[in-house]
Amino acid sequence: MRVHLNSGRLKPGDVLPSVRVLAMQLGVHFNTIAEAYRQLAEEGWIELRHGRRAVVRERESRPGLAADDAKLLLQRLRHLLAEMRLKGISSNAIQREMKDVFGR
Repeated sequence: MRVHLNSGRLKPGDVLPSVRVLAMQLGVHFNTIAEAYRQLAEEGWIELRHGRRAVVRERESRPGLAADDAKLLLQRLRHLLAEMRLKGISSNAIQREMKDVFGR
């Protein structure tokens, strides 16, 4: 869901499915979805109100990423891409997925 929030597929004001409905759709326990919603609310992505559905919030600009953090994240990405290639996922498939993630 964070990917959809970050890419703009989910926009401020969009109403998210209820915890129970999403849990049934994904085939997971409702507590898993509830915890994910709580985490997204703590990060400022969504607004939660008791007895109401979660709503996507307008986010303020994000703080800059420290150089060390950026370097670590890029290193993790390179390792993940290498693992994907070792598992037989084609470069074209990876590129298509990356474009889909970024909405291009």
